[in-house]
Amino acid sequence: MILSMTGFGHSKAEINGKVIRVELKSLNARSTEIRCKLPNSYRDREMDLRKKVIDSLQRGKLDLTVTLDGFSDEENTFINADAFRKYYKELNALRQELEITEGDILQSVLRIPNVIGQNEELADDAEWHLVEQTLDEAIVNIKKFRADEGLVLKADLIERIKMIDQHLKAIEPYEVVRLDRIKDRLKKNMEEFAMKQQVDQNRYEQEILYYIEKLDINEEKVRLSQHCIYFMEELDNKDDQKGRKLSFIAQEIGREINTIGAKAQDSDIQQFVVMMKDELEKLKEQLANIL
Repeated sequence: MILSMTGFGHSKAEINGKVIRVELKSLNARSTEIRCKLPNSYRDREMDLRKKVIDSLQRGKLDLTVTLDGFSDEENTFINADAFRKYYKELNALRQELEITEGDILQSVLRIPNVIGQNEELADDAEWHLVEQTLDEAIVNIKKFRADEGLVLKADLIERIKMIDQHLKAIEPYEVVRLDRIKDRLKKNMEEFAMKQQVDQNRYEQEILYYIEKLDINEEKVRLSQHCIYFMEELDNKDDQKGRKLSFIAQEIGREINTIGAKAQDSDIQQFVVMMKDELEKLKEQLANIL
């Protein structure tokens, strides 16, 4: 199965007048990164949530957001009376000392940090159990999203590999003509050279054979064809994490295409090499998003 690293999943639940909402987002990344945004009442269990998400989604840039709706922060707000008295007395004394016209000192004091605070009550076991259940549902949803996206990616990858294979087969009619053209060019150059210099015919033939063998692309074609077959087989592998392995195979495909291009010395074949490279680049772009 092919799974995309891109995905989105959410879920919600209610308890004691609170609405717990969980959202999960993932993007492609070389390694696993996770960022959590949680209410203060869940902060003591953050590591548990992180582990659950990483174990389930395995790889990618992950965002976990948990919010509480229908729950007013004002209900948990308190005034730090000691801090209020201290700041009020000091500000009022300073106002009198500097003969500043009396203003709204009350509002000024209330805006000072630590004067107004919040009771941070941690979630009880029942609420925490519901949070975990809600997260599990969000994970199921994002996995489905990834699987659906993976089907689209797989179809595109298959199309790219098929196009590379078609371009590879299209090279064959040009190979015989290419070698004949190279032989004629060498022969012509040799005849011109032989008019000026004495040439050992046996050595000349040996050099020609060696040169022709160096230009032969049959081995590269066979390996490229085998890599394409291996790529298709790996697409059907049941392993969920196969993005890196497919990328390694794509590198080998690229190596063989480049070697064919370097050896070809033929404009017709070079056109097919360019088209294979174009398909390979599109394939690599898709592979970057596969788990």
